[in-house]
Amino acid sequence: MTIGSKIAWDDTVLPFQLDTSDIRGRVARLDGVLEGVLRQHDYPPVVEALVAEMALLTALIGQTIKLRWKLSLQVQTKGAVRMIATDYYGPTAEGEPARIRAYAGFTRDRLTDAAPFDQLGEGYFAILIDQGEGMQPYQGITPIAGGSLTACAEAYFAQSEQLPTRFSLSFGRSTEVGGAEHWRAGGMMLQKMPKASPSVTGEGGTGDGGLLVASDLVDGDEEEDWNRANILLDSVEALELIGPNVTPTQLLMRLFHEEQPRVFDAQTVRFGCTCSEDRVRQSLSIYSARDIEKMTTDEGTVTADCQFCGAHYVLDPATVGFEAEAPRKGDDEG
Repeated sequence: MTIGSKIAWDDTVLPFQLDTSDIRGRVARLDGVLEGVLRQHDYPPVVEALVAEMALLTALIGQTIKLRWKLSLQVQTKGAVRMIATDYYGPTAEGEPARIRAYAGFTRDRLTDAAPFDQLGEGYFAILIDQGEGMQPYQGITPIAGGSLTACAEAYFAQSEQLPTRFSLSFGRSTEVGGAEHWRAGGMMLQKMPKASPSVTGEGGTGDGGLLVASDLVDGDEEEDWNRANILLDSVEALELIGPNVTPTQLLMRLFHEEQPRVFDAQTVRFGCTCSEDRVRQSLSIYSARDIEKMTTDEGTVTADCQFCGAHYVLDPATVGFEAEAPRKGDDEG
């Protein structure tokens, strides 16, 4: 697919509500965010696809967290792709962008020509919310199942939150006119508004391994509204989600005009990492001088690389660890 210059609604998440159906949702478009996430690493295409899918899910889910909160999605498996971790940092103030970062760990010689999801093995999909210092983090997990990371996210909301949730995602490589090939992604999320007493029988769900799925959580008029919205969502075309010609608001009107869509302020998202020399020092503060000596290179320094953004830190070994001297100004490079 060929894309022109920067599009106004790239790297944004637009929240909306379908007033007649009591359904909320988000539309997301990612471009520069994925460029920031992926350019630091030499990921094979199947790994890039998994990271792109996770980053898009993170943007769609993270838009609801409060200022200065952190939402993380994590995948841990026994497969060729051992782990994927994404972080969404809520804006530090109203009107500021949110930040996303992502990283994958994999064993290159175990990768196959199979589909990206098949590079994962037995494991779990987790969502964590950090509300800040002094607050207990929240964590919910669900097994890797359903044939995609998207299905895992839907199962998480059904199991842990008992909220019927659907995603429609599109992601892949695109080419700007006169520019280099790069990744783009677009997606939509639908979620039934929570009710006081979800209709869960306790007998297991209809998903893989007895997991609950969205349809297990709705009945009566709610089921009719939910099914209608899902049929409309299923009619969306990949190019409408990812391409340059249909704005998010136009897409909502095409799909849901009879549901009376109401949009709210869009949230801008950027690639962003929170690593710093101070954080590296803090992580090394548990080690003794003897431990630090074992980490010291032949050049007489202690080095650390950020897995998310690729930042390289070079530290004086005498200034790290719990037996360290105070760092000398100008001694270290970030």
